[in-house]
Amino acid sequence: MHQIYCNASSATLLNLHTRESVMECCYFFPTVNFNFTMSGKVVLTYFNGRGRMESIRWLLAVAGVDFEEVTITKRQEYVKLLSDGALMFEQVPLVEMDGMKLVQTKAILNYIAGKYNLYGKDLKERVMIDMYAEGVQDLMQMMMALPFMQPDTKETKLEEIERKATSRYLPVFEKALIGSQYLVGFQLSCADVQLLEATLMLEEKFPTILSKFPAVKAFQGKMKSLPAIHKFLQPGSKRKPQPDDVYVKTVCEVLDFKL
Repeated sequence: MHQIYCNASSATLLNLHTRESVMECCYFFPTVNFNFTMSGKVVLTYFNGRGRMESIRWLLAVAGVDFEEVTITKRQEYVKLLSDGALMFEQVPLVEMDGMKLVQTKAILNYIAGKYNLYGKDLKERVMIDMYAEGVQDLMQMMMALPFMQPDTKETKLEEIERKATSRYLPVFEKALIGSQYLVGFQLSCADVQLLEATLMLEEKFPTILSKFPAVKAFQGKMKSLPAIHKFLQPGSKRKPQPDDVYVKTVCEVLDFKL
């Protein structure tokens, strides 16, 4: 089901132009390493939609990294990436940064998190961050598959997602956030950013789903108030909307995938 999740097989927003804006960011993210000396531009190659790239967009936005996007709209564009050897495992997302062509979503997220101090203070914190982040990704991947499902199976899948979210995933995050500002330790991490993304996705489908998880809801509110995240959530940002029929059709045509 790689194609369904747009982990295609076979086939910032925070403009730090002024001293004041830099200081504002450092106030809210005192431990984030804002490295302005980048070797070239950061370029994301993917479809014009969320999929596996959206978590990468989120993390770059929180880190204060501006990026450009190359949108795949035709199969020949994807085939050219393959023939050029740009895709190690013949999959997108593809992120070009620091002179590298990065593939595999988890590896990309970990690289960004490590570079911008969003990956804990030591190995023990990192493994906990990974555990929470992987759980969040499991949940989001179920939602990523929805647009590619037939109507008769989509309703059943929605029920499954709601059941698993409220019984398996959200209780874990609720427990971790009671009395704590972050999932792990005392600083913002990539797991926090991904959890916020997931809760917003859940509320798009189940508007009241966080009503029984007050710590998660409070966490969501605090995260949304951070300047970089607040800006990313505004209309006109690089955040992608919910997948529509055009997105699904493009993905299927590019990957030569039939629903």
